[in-house]
Amino acid sequence: MTLHSLATPQPGPTVLDPHLDRYAVRTAGMTASEIRALFAVAGRPEVVSLAGGMPNLAALPLESLSAQAAQIIAEDGLTALQYASAYGMPVLREQICDVMALEGITAHPDDVVMTVGSQMGLDLVTRLFCDPGDVVVAEGPSYVGALGSFAAYQAQVVHVAMDEHGLVPEGLRAALRQARNAGQRVKLLYTIPNFHNPAGVTLAVERRAEILEICRTYDVLVVEDNPYGLLGFDGRTYPALRSLDPDNVVYLGSFSKTFASGLRVGWVLAPRAVREKLALAMESATLCPPTLNQMIVSRYLATHDWTGQIKMFRENYRERRDAMLSALEQYLPPGCTWTKPEGGFYVWVTVPQGVDTKAMLPRAVTARVAYASGSGFFTDKSGSRQVRLAYCYPTPERIREGVRRLAAVLKAEMDLARTFDSVGSRRRPGPERGR
Repeated sequence: MTLHSLATPQPGPTVLDPHLDRYAVRTAGMTASEIRALFAVAGRPEVVSLAGGMPNLAALPLESLSAQAAQIIAEDGLTALQYASAYGMPVLREQICDVMALEGITAHPDDVVMTVGSQMGLDLVTRLFCDPGDVVVAEGPSYVGALGSFAAYQAQVVHVAMDEHGLVPEGLRAALRQARNAGQRVKLLYTIPNFHNPAGVTLAVERRAEILEICRTYDVLVVEDNPYGLLGFDGRTYPALRSLDPDNVVYLGSFSKTFASGLRVGWVLAPRAVREKLALAMESATLCPPTLNQMIVSRYLATHDWTGQIKMFRENYRERRDAMLSALEQYLPPGCTWTKPEGGFYVWVTVPQGVDTKAMLPRAVTARVAYASGSGFFTDKSGSRQVRLAYCYPTPERIREGVRRLAAVLKAEMDLARTFDSVGSRRRPGPERGR
């Protein structure tokens, strides 16, 4: 089903989908993620996948975690396997406040609501604030999971440009002014300030207060998504937007990048009134977050050197980032540019004019390398010349080989584009001949 199909009379049931005329109108916004669609292909061992942002968990103390999980069930199984509060475990919420304090956030455990990964938190926040037709402002490009949630609730996304220092304040101001003049209702600014997914850039500290002030002026709530904030390669942590404006920032956090993504433990730190509605939304969505998973995370934080573990992750990802940047410099043809991330998982590459990275992707997969094409990170059909390359999971050797394969495909595409352009130029009439 497409948006166009909703503007015309709906066809009846089909052999492929006998329920077609039963779906809610909002399902038109539910489309498959280009990145998720790559997983089946990218999982083949012969393909070097630079597409998915899977954390590298090899450094985790698996034997110790296994013993602790067994101990939790043996000693506290009647609690671990039972229903719990929609807010989450009190002790874990206290520990999360300690984690957020590293970024300058002063919070009370009562203001933390546990979620099944921060993606659920994002979905619940969108559900609470966005009516069909409302506007969400987001960086361009933006996280594909967020764009999916906004589309599912029929919100309109307006992208604001970034540069090497993150979201451009004047671009934000102009977008909000234009929306106000057009009579549109802007509900949220969705932003990933640290080590952005997919762009890899970080919002400059001197811009943060200005962006918050702009949102205050235009009465826009800020949603700060910060899964990578502790993964700066030099060990630096930036002041969270929430630390600068507690009353107008909803903060999304997660253990997926700093501990274990498969446990799906995230949280939302929200202003008090929002917290109450979040808990109600959480109850209607899942009743309560998984108790066992929360207990595993809580025990890990209480008994392991989790800050030391994060340092190991940072060193691991820094080595892979360096391999990626070195390979891009060595192999990519002239005319390509890329970001130089100071943390996180991703590099954002721009290729020369004439190359469509989405159209090129099947040929790249045939050459046994996968990436995420840039168009999946925009709602306005931008990004045809961009790719997101993830360095978090493959080994440095695999990263270099993947970039080498990608460069060969890209060079072939550029040669083909030049050939078509040359043929077109010869066929196009000049000014005099065209009269």
